[in-house]
This record gives sequence, C-alpha cells and structure tokens, in this order.
Amino acid sequence: MSEAEVKIKDVQLAEELSKRYLSYAMSTIVSRSLPDVRDGLKPVHRRLMYAMRQLHLDPKSGFKKCARVVGDVIGKYHPHGDSAVYGAMARLAQNFSVRYPLVDGQGNFGNIDGDGPAAMRYTEARLTDFAMALMEGLNDNAVDFMDTYDGEESEPLVMPAAVPNLLCNGTSGIAVGMATNIPPHNLSEVSDALLYLIDNPQCEIEPLVKRIKGPDFPTGGVIVDKFQTILDNYTSGKGVFRIRAKWEKEDLGHGQYQIVVTEIPYMVQKAKLVEKIAELLINKKVPLLNDIRDESAQDVRIVLEPKSRTVDANLLMEHLFKQTDLESRFNMNMNVLDSDGVPRVMSIKEVLREYLNHRHNVLLRRTNYRLDKINYRLEILTGYLTAYLNLDRIIEIIRGEDDAKAVMMKEFKLTDNQAEAILNMKLRSLRKLEESQIRDEYDELSGEKSGLEELLGSESKQWQAIAEEIKQTKERFGKKTALGRRRTEFSEVTDVVEVPIEALIEKEPITVILSQKGWIRGLKGHVDLSTDFKFKDDDELAFAIHAQTTDKIVILDSSGKFFNISANDVPTGRGFGQPLRLMIDIANNDSITAMFVFEPKASYLLATNSGRGFIVDENHILAQTRSGRKIMNVAAGEKSVFCVKVTGNMVATVGENRKLLIFKTEEIPTMARGHGVLLQKYKDGGLSDIQFFNEAAGFSFNRAGGISVETELMTWLGHRGQVGKLVPFGFPKNNKFFN
Repeated sequence: MSEAEVKIKDVQLAEELSKRYLSYAMSTIVSRSLPDVRDGLKPVHRRLMYAMRQLHLDPKSGFKKCARVVGDVIGKYHPHGDSAVYGAMARLAQNFSVRYPLVDGQGNFGNIDGDGPAAMRYTEARLTDFAMALMEGLNDNAVDFMDTYDGEESEPLVMPAAVPNLLCNGTSGIAVGMATNIPPHNLSEVSDALLYLIDNPQCEIEPLVKRIKGPDFPTGGVIVDKFQTILDNYTSGKGVFRIRAKWEKEDLGHGQYQIVVTEIPYMVQKAKLVEKIAELLINKKVPLLNDIRDESAQDVRIVLEPKSRTVDANLLMEHLFKQTDLESRFNMNMNVLDSDGVPRVMSIKEVLREYLNHRHNVLLRRTNYRLDKINYRLEILTGYLTAYLNLDRIIEIIRGEDDAKAVMMKEFKLTDNQAEAILNMKLRSLRKLEESQIRDEYDELSGEKSGLEELLGSESKQWQAIAEEIKQTKERFGKKTALGRRRTEFSEVTDVVEVPIEALIEKEPITVILSQKGWIRGLKGHVDLSTDFKFKDDDELAFAIHAQTTDKIVILDSSGKFFNISANDVPTGRGFGQPLRLMIDIANNDSITAMFVFEPKASYLLATNSGRGFIVDENHILAQTRSGRKIMNVAAGEKSVFCVKVTGNMVATVGENRKLLIFKTEEIPTMARGHGVLLQKYKDGGLSDIQFFNEAAGFSFNRAGGISVETELMTWLGHRGQVGKLVPFGFPKNNKFFN
C-alpha cells in the first residue's frame, strides 16, 4: 500500500462541511465582526490602538504617516488587507462617524458628504486622549497578552478600558448568522448609570435608562421616541430609534422665511440627502418646496425655501421627514462577546455590569502588580540600609573575597536580590547614600503597601476606588468639555403626523380620458369633453372626466369590482397613454363600465343590466390594493353596468323595452355588498338608463331641439320592481335620457 493511500480517510461530506463552516463562522464572529463587551473594540481596532501606542503616537507627540501605522499593524498583528485596516483607522478619526474619536487625524479623512479619505501615504495620525484612557494600565499587568499570529510579538487580549467605549462609541458589524449595531452614547450619562449601578447592584433597568436617556449621535439630530419605547429597547437589547434632522425657521423679513437644517441623522450622507430632495423637487413630489441649497462649510447648513410665505413650515418638514432621510431609523442590536468570549444579546444593565466587572478585575491586577513592585523595592531598600550601616565591612568583603556575594548574604543575612543590588551600586552613590533618605522612601512605600493591602482585603473599598476612577473619567471627558456635551436632543413629537394628499401633490386641473380598449391618459387643464380626441386605430372614447391631480379616480368593472387610482399617476404628455391594466388588476374577460372622481359623503346606485341594484356609500368604494374591492355580486350572464350618484329623492329607470318607471329613492336599500333588489321588471331586454331627480323639479331628457323637462309624473309613478309605462313622446330612440 502506497504512502498516499495510507493518508486517505473516508468522511461524510455533510459532516465535514458543517465542521469547517462552523470553524469559519466562529472565526468571523470572535475575531472580526463582534466587539468585546469589556472594551467595545473589534480585533482590528484593538490592534490599531496597540500598534500606534508601540509607535509612541500619544497626543503630545508628533504625527506619523498612516501608511507607517498600517504597515506595522498588518506586519505584526493583523494579517489582512491594508485597505481594510486603513478604512477602519480612518473611520476612528471621523468626528461625524465616531462620538469620541480614537485617532487624531491630520489630512483628508473623508467628510459627511460621503467622500472617502485620501490615500494613506498622504494622511497622518496619532492617538487621542480618549484612546490613551482606553489603554491605561497596559504596563501594569492589567490584562492578559497573547502571542501574535507569527509568534514574534505579543498583543493584549482586551484593553483595560478606563472609559466605557462600547456604549460611548457604539459599533456595527455583520458576522455569520448574527450582527451587531450599537449606537453611541454620552460618556457623562453612562458614567452616571455606572455609579448608580455600583451603589444599587440589584436595581431595575428603568433608573439606569433615565440616566443614560438615549443615544448621543456625533451628528446630533433629534430622537422622537417615547421614553417607554427607549426603555423597551434597552431592556431587550434590541429596538429601533427614530432620528430626525434638527431644523429652525429663519426669518427673512416682510413675512418671508426659510428653513435651515443644521444637523442631520447619524450615518446619512449629506450630498445624497440633498440630491434626493432635489430629485423630489424636480418631479413635483414636494409642491410646498420651491428650492434647496447646500450652504454647508464646516457646519451643516441646508437651506429649504418654501413655495410661498403662507406655507406651514411644520407641514413641509413633516412631508420631507416622510419622503427623505431627514428622518431615519437606527436598528439597535446589542449583540456582543461577553467576558467568556460567548456572543449574545445583552440588556443595558448586563452591558454595564460586564464593564464594571472588567474594571474590578483590572483594579485587582494593577493593585497586585503595584504591590509586587513595592515589595521588591522595600527588599532592596532594606539591603541598602544594611550596607549603609556596615559600609566599611561591605567594602572589605568586596575587595578581599572571591565570592563577595555569598559572604555578604551569609554574614548580613541578605537575600540574593539585596546582595545583587549592593554589588551593582556605583561608587558615586556611596557618598550620596544617606540613611534618612532610605528611611523616608521606606516609610512612604510601607504606607502605600498598607493601603493597597487594605484595598485588596475590602470589596467595598474596591468599588469605591472604581467609582472614583469613573468620576475622574467623567470630569475628564464630561459635559463641561466641548467633546463631552450632549449633541442629540429629544422631542415630544412622537406620533406620525398624517400629511393630507393635497400637501403631497401639486393641485392642477387635468382631463382624464379612457378609451374603449382600456388605454388611459391625461391632458393638462380641463379640455372640452366634446372634443374629438385622438386614439389608436380601431379605438374610440369610452370615458372622459374633469379632475384635479389631487383627486382619486374611481373605476367600476363589469364584475362589480371597484378600483382606485390617483389622478396624479395618470400618464400625461404626448402619445396615447398606457394600458389601464398596468395600474390595476382587471380580469381579461371584464370591461370598464364606469369612471368618475371620488366625492366624500356621496352615495351611488349600483345596478346590473338585468335591473337589480342597491345604494352604496363612499366608504365602501375605496380599494386599498390594485386588485380592487368586490362590492356587487353578479349572477351568470349579468354585468354591473351602472354607478350613478344619488342626487335626488326620486329615481327614474328606463328599460330596453322603452318602459319608464319612477319611484322614491328611499325604496332602494343601502348595502355594503350584495346582489341588490329588483329596480324594474322586464319581460324582454334589460335596464337601459337611470336618472335621479327631485320630485318638484321633474325629470329631463333629450328631445329634438333641446332638453325637455317632465314635471307631471303620475303616468309613470309607481313602486320599485314594477313594469312601468311607455316613455313620453319624443324620448330618445336609444332609450337613454341623454345621448
């Protein structure tokens, strides 16, 4: 058997794929996409911070080229592409992306318009004070270190994090099967919540949220959510925040004004926002707006010019909030790696508790580290004091003995460290060595040692020390500083304001034309309906009505379905329009039998060609979808052919048999849906026409030479469902009241 055959293994493909994909998924989750709850950093950010620290790029030093930093990061710590590392680094320097920047950039690092940073060979960077606070204690054994990918260097597993970076700066990331999206918050408010949690470990979430209040985005804006919504979001670790742009009304005198947008929602690109509003303006989707200008320099200043001085500014802004990214939504998902490296969604209290536990662990480690240093120094000082008291003998031993170290250790009972320190002393130090100085330092360190041991022995003192550290951090980066002031405000306007259709569409007269073959188009203005309209070959006019662009057009088909379209959506311009079936879903074997403008508080008589019908009010003829709303049930062989507005207390029906019947409107039932009742009885044929009128005025019809009005009704007066009498002399031969 060959060597190759020995190495072959039989495995199940599905099982092997599952194992390998799981390994990839965990690598992505832990080592790339999700932040650690303790320091709020992903590995790439942590390695960037550490590499810059190793290059001594502290806030008081000079800048170094970003290419140098990126080179160190990918060469020593993070073996990934340089563009990805530089992109992460550039974002940490953008004050419109990060609430508390970790990188102090010099050069072009991009802007709020969406422009990217310059190449890394042109930009320079150093760390900020906030970043330095994040790494305080790295030299004091505050956290564990691990070997880098090549084993030549070491890097911290997590930062000591003297600042609660996870909540202060937030983060976002997409892993395999999970994602995270945490908004930034105000450090002062987070500090207040931490201090409250230290004093009240068993507290509910509500008092913590009252102190944190809500996100604090670097670009400002206004959060328009109720407190209960914010509380629910932080309790579950998931939820949505509504953010609106901040605006003000600027008086121009003489009743004129303009709206100035000074802050836009987080992660919205200003250039695209302005472009979107301009596009809506060109397409006449914002009739209340006349013009938009971007006058931004260092600060955001988007000027919105209303159509006229009578336009309500709040109504205009509500429309823009609805149509554009002037209002956006931040989907919070506090999915992070806990202290054991396990990904899970945490509530705000769990996040704060994990941070405090981390700071408690850092405090213990730093205290023990300092205690070890003090013990070592006290040991050395004790040796120095012994040497000072026996200086002549020490010199004699050093000059005369072959193994001076062993002799000193035996004669003066010195430790190895003490003897080594005495032997390493320089001659010049002997004349400066004074007992009082040694004793002063010894007493000072002994006192510090006693305090540290007391701290390690008392958990309450430990939490007092952590609280003091948080207060110092709050003072350093709090609301009294330019960086720490709250930027995002809260508003009481939490309900969605319904903007009327008249405000969304510019009101203009329009003539809507529908052909027999179902082509619909609009003509600007109210054109004479007797005009000879042009159509495609073998096509002709079916309906023509006057409307406004703000109106709803109601359409009835032969199956008894109602459809609605907006007059503003009717195609205008040259040509024959477009097929109505592209706008509403009419069955192939159905035809349009009525088209009219919707009128509030109006009622309509629906009737089939067989003479059955009922009255329906306007609330039931509006369809919510393009598939229509079924109102009239038609039997086999029947069609819904009439939809006549109720305008009088009497109704006249005429059949194809030229029989006319007049009866009271109240005899027709009002229904929401159904087959209807018999309006007029026919032996042969069916219903030809319907007319409503008031009894005193009489009914009218076309007669040669003009319109005839009949006020003597007794001949035709009866009740619903009767046959009726022959039409009056001169009645049109097509059995219609009007041609």
